[in-house]
Amino acid sequence: MESGPLDRATAAEYASWFKALADATRIQIVTLLARARTPMAVKDIVDAVEVGQSTVSAHLKVLAEVRFVLVEHRGTTSLYRINDACVACFPTAADVVMGRPVPDTPPPSC
Repeated sequence: MESGPLDRATAAEYASWFKALADATRIQIVTLLARARTPMAVKDIVDAVEVGQSTVSAHLKVLAEVRFVLVEHRGTTSLYRINDACVACFPTAADVVMGRPVPDTPPPSC
């Protein structure tokens, strides 16, 4: 196990992930998309989390910036889906930050 802090770039990447999940509505959106297993329109996400469309759109933007969600444009409709690759990295990131041993820590390149 390494001693000392993470390198700055890795720490910054992990911090952006934790920051993106530091909101209850964003947690709801991530779990909704992860459980849906299919792309969803903003309207359907709004109906499920019971907050306004502009709020959901702002949260989706934050989640897309850290690649937790992916957007697919179909005509005038934007469909959002969970990015399984990035979400799979998150538990490892939490383990690394907390100093737990992890096998071959993947770089934060999700």
